Amino acid sequence: MRLVASVLLVSALSSGAFAQVPPSESELGNYSGLHKAAAFGDVEAIKRGVNHGDPVNSADRQQRTPLHVAIFQKKYDAARLLLQLQADPNRLEFGRYDIITIAAVANDLEGLNIAIEGGGNSRALTSIYSGTALIAAAHLGHVEVVRRLIAAGAPLDHVNNLGWTALMESIVLGDGGNNHTETLRALVSAGADVNIADRSGVTPLQHARNRGFAAMVKILESAGAR
Repeated sequence: MRLVASVLLVSALSSGAFAQVPPSESELGNYSGLHKAAAFGDVEAIKRGVNHGDPVNSADRQQRTPLHVAIFQKKYDAARLLLQLQADPNRLEFGRYDIITIAAVANDLEGLNIAIEGGGNSRALTSIYSGTALIAAAHLGHVEVVRRLIAAGAPLDHVNNLGWTALMESIVLGDGGNNHTETLRALVSAGADVNIADRSGVTPLQHARNRGFAAMVKILESAGAR
């Protein structure tokens, strides 16, 4: 029964069943004020709204601030301006995502740089899994995002509430292809612990071998994995 449950969980995670929820078309159409301005990248409307006293950290029904919306919509000038106007870069929306993790999941390197340079905390615990942006990016094989987060000081060996590190997720939620392999390589090169096992005591090397991920096995063995 435990094996079946684990397989179902990996399948659900891999298919994005627990993915972030950006504003829907309906929500975008119903926005007003700073949320509307952020959604459409209208920097002049943002300036006018703040000058008129609109709270820069106001939230919609999903606890998204205008800054969350700007990052979701990839409205970079709006995001930069909101940060300059003291928008909170570490605020969590309803799904417990901050702007760093939103950008990381979207493989949005420019948005990620804006978030980090604007004061976002690369070490923050986010999502219902109490993970990190690095774990989310490793899960998805977003190599350049992983490298940027490592450079920003993201914790390499944080274990989320599924019992997995970023390194482990690059294997158990990856496909063994180039992106996940290079993600693993980046984590190993940065000094991630290659021997942190899952809750069943299965190590990253054992998972890689079981899945037939030969390139990953080679990287792990070269790093002294057991």
